[in-house]
Amino acid sequence: MNSPAQAEAGSLSCDVLVIGGGPAGATVASLLAEKGHQVVLLEKAHHPRFHIGESLLPANLPLFEKMGIADEIKAIGMYKPGAEFVSMEHGRSQTFYFADAWDKSMPHAYQVRRADFDQILFRNARDKGAQAFEGVKVTAVEFLAEGGADVRAVDDEGRSLQWRARFVVDASGRDTFLANRFRIKHRNPRHNSSAIYAHFDGTSRGEGDDEGNIRIFWFAHGWFWFIPLTNGTTSIGMVTWPYHMKTKGSRSLQQFLTDNIATCPPLAERLSMATQVSPVEATGNFSYVSERNHGQSYLMLGDAYAFIDPVFSSGVWLAMHSAVVGADTIDTCLRQPAQTGAALKRFDRVMRHGPKEFSWFIYRVTNPIMRDFLMGPRNVLRVKEAILSVLAGDVFGKTPIWRSILFFKGLYYFANITQPRRAFQAWQRRRFNIRKVDDPAVYNA
Repeated sequence: MNSPAQAEAGSLSCDVLVIGGGPAGATVASLLAEKGHQVVLLEKAHHPRFHIGESLLPANLPLFEKMGIADEIKAIGMYKPGAEFVSMEHGRSQTFYFADAWDKSMPHAYQVRRADFDQILFRNARDKGAQAFEGVKVTAVEFLAEGGADVRAVDDEGRSLQWRARFVVDASGRDTFLANRFRIKHRNPRHNSSAIYAHFDGTSRGEGDDEGNIRIFWFAHGWFWFIPLTNGTTSIGMVTWPYHMKTKGSRSLQQFLTDNIATCPPLAERLSMATQVSPVEATGNFSYVSERNHGQSYLMLGDAYAFIDPVFSSGVWLAMHSAVVGADTIDTCLRQPAQTGAALKRFDRVMRHGPKEFSWFIYRVTNPIMRDFLMGPRNVLRVKEAILSVLAGDVFGKTPIWRSILFFKGLYYFANITQPRRAFQAWQRRRFNIRKVDDPAVYNA
């Protein structure tokens, strides 16, 4: 196996170089290596490392089976049979169980500590034959007129490294390596949110299997996540609008999170006996999109292309599915150059489809009329089953949910027409919520 030390002596060659060793990068590296390609996977950090995005979807599970890691994920995962939405406005909660979705073959998912989960994926890529290096940060990519690219990097010891790759995959996550360098990354004009989060022990969780359900608590300025993990730890996060982050003022992130939890009594009650076991952290610019997701000799996967609000836990699934489609696309480009155009068009179509379908719900999940629908679901024309399929991540397969989803959207728009004042107020409020606020200092502790 080649080492970074060898790359220091001169440019090494490979078929595919992958930037980033998270779910998208590790998955595409393992799949391409299985297809017989020489793959180099570079991760700037060292596993295990902390990351948010701890809630998985049922649609992930068949992929884990395909990759041969299902038992390892099960061993570290918290069984997650559904998702519970808690509305103070309605004074109650509503639980959606994945077993009630259209496709009954995916009745649960897992919640995972991302440090353990990502390490399993990275190790799997190495086991499948990818040359996977940690502590190596890509610093530059120069695309060549004849195709391919020269990739320069530096390791933890400051050594300069270089590879020549036929194809480059940007799976750098929120670092958005290529999008930043191409200057094609933009704040999502239709959404704008920030997150503050920490881990707690001793929270009040559900009984039996329901202990592992993710819980979403709506409050005046956004929503909270409540993600049960193994060994009694629970991930708590607040997703809110930047304008509300600006009200933090001189308060620390710790105090700001504590003060906001206090405004949501159902969540505060579950945390009344809890102990915080990690520092509070914050992430700004939570929603963005790039102008494109591919070009000559490169693809952008997962968060390296776009990121949407995490309310439906879609991030890891979209990243890993993009890796599956990306691996097939790259394999076609390298083995059947005449089919490159068609393969890239399909890749682009799939990459846009997932965020589009999730985003329709995400943009409206804090709307009071949408909350009414979610808190009182009905299965007319199998609408509830179809919505559950979306919540389960079943948006890429052959499950025939789309007529029911279209009917649900029609009901939603009709409800807005019949409640014009409420709909108009919600529209005004949303415009206020997503407006741009420039004040990076609010994310400091």
